[in-house]
Amino acid sequence: MAKQITTAILATPQPARHPQPTVRAQALAHLIFERPDLEQAERFLGDFGLQTAQRDAATLYMRGTGSAPYCYRIHHAKRSRFLGFGLTLASRNDLERIAALPGASGIEPLEGPGGGERVRLTDPSGFLVEAIHGQQAAEAMAHRAPLPLNLADETPRINATQRPPIAPPEVIKLGHVVLEVADYQATCAWYTHHFGFIPSDVQVLPDGSPAVTFMRLDLGDTPTDHHTLAIAQGFMAAYSHSAYEVVDADAVGMGQRVLREKGWKHAWGIGRHILGSQIFDYWQDPWGDKHEHYCDGDLFTADHPTGVHAVSPEAMSQWGQRMPKSFTKPVLNLAAIAALLRNLRRSPDLTLRKLITLARMFG
Repeated sequence: MAKQITTAILATPQPARHPQPTVRAQALAHLIFERPDLEQAERFLGDFGLQTAQRDAATLYMRGTGSAPYCYRIHHAKRSRFLGFGLTLASRNDLERIAALPGASGIEPLEGPGGGERVRLTDPSGFLVEAIHGQQAAEAMAHRAPLPLNLADETPRINATQRPPIAPPEVIKLGHVVLEVADYQATCAWYTHHFGFIPSDVQVLPDGSPAVTFMRLDLGDTPTDHHTLAIAQGFMAAYSHSAYEVVDADAVGMGQRVLREKGWKHAWGIGRHILGSQIFDYWQDPWGDKHEHYCDGDLFTADHPTGVHAVSPEAMSQWGQRMPKSFTKPVLNLAAIAALLRNLRRSPDLTLRKLITLARMFG
């Protein structure tokens, strides 16, 4: 199998870093959702560990303890959906470069905590991307220190006990977002070309075609998270999940206790990923969208090469519960079935054979 994959990779275009991207994004700023009930959204996110930054009748802004003024924006709407996300740019010149791209909006004020300016774009899969600059940092909030661990060869904790508070874990920052798309190659190329994302790891099917790309920011010699954006082959454009960093593994575990006691729905975990190495735990919000607590993720500099790996359920975690089939099960309503049929006809990346392979692996 490994030889077949290696041979096929040579003939299959892979997501790759662009030699001269339009700009290099500096951070994942925020996610953007629409929800019919802001109170219920605020209740879940508060139990999950986010703090309310600002709220009115139309919009809810949530933040972590870090300096980002908000990392989660919700607009009140009749139906629930994920719209997109914001990316922070290094300079106003970068914002002007993005504004010059086909289909981009002009430079306009960014409402909400921190202010600043934005340019709105739509990626090839239809997700909204807000390129932002000039947003003012918020004052960081205090969070508890990581718990000192007694290890076999190092025992810093003597005559002291471990007693983390029984409370929602303090989310420090928004870490990454994962999207499912039909037009896989075009969407990956759009982010590497226009925002300078670097593929950290690519997971491929037995025929060598890419199925998942984990992409990090290009911050040069400054280490950055293994992935800030991940793109997975699907049959339609959809939000998969988003991830939020907490201070240590005890915070991940305490999050599970608190969310269970509050009656929220568990999705998967606790475990440790293989690609990215994070200790993770996933929960569903009131509308079924998955949110991940994580800690201890890998950090890479820009010169770290791209890895290529076979995709499988076993490749998702080193230990812990095997990924449940419900984790990747799509919602098959009339709109989704129509999108499936439409994309099978028009998308160059989506084939019936590929769908059958993915269904057998994860279905």
